[in-house]
Amino acid sequence: MSGKGKLALGLAWIILLCPLAFAQNHPPERSLAKKYVDWLNLVTYCITDQELEVFSKLTDDRDRDIFIDTFWKMRDPTPGTPENEYKEELIKRFEYVNKYFSRGTTRPGWQTDMGKVYMILGPPASTETFEGAIGLLPCQAWTYYGDTKKDLPSNFVLLFYKKHGVGEFRLYDPVSDGPYELLENKRDFTPDDYEGIYERIYNLAPTLADLTISIIPGEYSPLGPVPSPRNTIILHKILESAKREINTSYATHFLNYKGYVSTEYLTNYVESDSLVEIIPDPATGLLFVHFTIAPKSVSVDFYVPKNQYYCNYRLDVSLRQKDKIIFQYNRVWPIYFPEESVNMVKANGLAFEDSFPAAEGQYQLVVLLQNTVGKEFCLLEQELTVQPLPVHPCLEGPYLGYKLEKFSLDSHIPFKIGENKLVVDPRQTLAPSDSLAIMFQVANLTRELHQSARVIISIKGITDNNKSGTKVELPLNQQAFSRLIPFDTVLPAADLLPDYYELELSLVDDKGQILDRKKNNFVVTTQKVMGHPIAKSKALPLSRQYVFFYTLASQYAKIGNGDRAEYFYQLGFSANPNFKEGLVDYITYLLAKGSYEKVLEIASILKNEASSQFEYHLFMGQAWLGKGDYRLAVNELSQANSIYNSNIAVLNALGLAHYKLGEKDQALAALSASLKLNPDQPSIKELVDMIKGNRPDN
Repeated sequence: MSGKGKLALGLAWIILLCPLAFAQNHPPERSLAKKYVDWLNLVTYCITDQELEVFSKLTDDRDRDIFIDTFWKMRDPTPGTPENEYKEELIKRFEYVNKYFSRGTTRPGWQTDMGKVYMILGPPASTETFEGAIGLLPCQAWTYYGDTKKDLPSNFVLLFYKKHGVGEFRLYDPVSDGPYELLENKRDFTPDDYEGIYERIYNLAPTLADLTISIIPGEYSPLGPVPSPRNTIILHKILESAKREINTSYATHFLNYKGYVSTEYLTNYVESDSLVEIIPDPATGLLFVHFTIAPKSVSVDFYVPKNQYYCNYRLDVSLRQKDKIIFQYNRVWPIYFPEESVNMVKANGLAFEDSFPAAEGQYQLVVLLQNTVGKEFCLLEQELTVQPLPVHPCLEGPYLGYKLEKFSLDSHIPFKIGENKLVVDPRQTLAPSDSLAIMFQVANLTRELHQSARVIISIKGITDNNKSGTKVELPLNQQAFSRLIPFDTVLPAADLLPDYYELELSLVDDKGQILDRKKNNFVVTTQKVMGHPIAKSKALPLSRQYVFFYTLASQYAKIGNGDRAEYFYQLGFSANPNFKEGLVDYITYLLAKGSYEKVLEIASILKNEASSQFEYHLFMGQAWLGKGDYRLAVNELSQANSIYNSNIAVLNALGLAHYKLGEKDQALAALSASLKLNPDQPSIKELVDMIKGNRPDN
């Protein structure tokens, strides 16, 4: 075969075994429509940098419209009502400033300093004009009562002046401008002659003199009439106040997850609490990622056929390395409850727990939770490092909750170690009526240490004046010896004052030497009773642990650790050779490795299953193709194609096999059919052109 033919064959074979990549098309950049320019002008002083950045990256008008709707929704003081008072007020202010503050300037009113302040703060509580004082430039003072929730002074006065005595009013900064700028005749003064200037202004307009020194009435410097740098800080806070206390995470989510989250969900981001722990499982010896995510609000609806209320959640979980998905799965949780439980569900909320085994490595964990009721979604995104257990004696944990529950030893469930499940609140917050439930494990002990060592649990408040706390010692030999020994204990939270707490575990030998130390934190609230979210989780019998083995095998294959992938594939196959999902994944891995004999051996398991005939013939055909037996490959692939004739992998492999047999017409028919399904296959196009170029009639 020529070099070109070998290249085509190689590229085509890669396509058979690798997922297809689809190019993303972006519409060409164009100028914004006038309505979007007008909207940006309207929200100039309240849109955050993050929101503006995301909006500027949107390329579709539908996305822009949805984004704008969400922007207003996030600022609606009375959600759930038809009116959006904030939006209506901002439009009213915009019309006002353009009508009254455009006079005496070539700029629209919203661009002037007075227009800017009016758009941000609204009309002042009072105004005072200083335009008749000889020797001073025209000034105007606006008094406001500030919102302390936005870190503003309770009352303040903003001063405007006309530079050079003409044109529009400019906002005065006591520090960067200074009283000197307000003098009409500056010949007798220098900018730093604060006492002399203050005296001159005081003689002309006593009220104005104090306003030139401080934005806050009655606030004076011990150094005399010298503006404090604090004025600039306060002024900045005032001008940025319309952007404060706005949760802009929706904007990033809108950009990052449109295409992943349905469009109708993007406008309904719900904040959530979450907790992630990596816990070695003593039953299987594997490392598991355990997580819980609790939306801060839950929408419910009434389901007539069942005469019950309900919500319906979908959980999508993925482990990623940059743009590569290493592992992903989803679960669906339809939840029904009687009318008397509605208030409790809404008040306490729901927490969705799950766990999965993870290969060693560094990842980004992404958990997307969607409620079809209300079209809401929330997200858990966290950087995750999964490390193997150390070889020396060590502690794993501590893991904290508010109670323990008993479960069967032969089942796996989130936050369970041994027979005890930790009931967790992702907020890690307890009321005095709760218990503090603690779980941890001790690993890699010698028998000598097991008999002599102990774990000390120390709890102390973080604030200096909190003397409450406790210390508990647990001898290791109270549990049977094993490589991974689980421990748990429950302490009353009522013994602890409301505070932030640090819990420390210390592994100590008989000589008092600390072998390992681990910490965690929790909070005891002032509330006497606390409503914890209602936990939802699903258990998996350990008799199905082969699912865990196949999961790990697939992960190791994706991160390029072939030895570990092979090890866990064999474990999974040995535990259950008839588990179809795992078997298909294993065979696909073997094909990519070129282990064709092994494929022919184990693919035969699918032969007698009616629902697996397509996979059986496809895998057998690909294996024979890899071994160079093209006639057998054609026979198997033709049978696969007769079952499902719109599969690109089948058509490409069939075309390649026909080509190797010199059956060019059949090869072209199969490859052309493949290109109709997906025209974006450069290597297949090249192979087709090469075949056509070798035809005698061409």
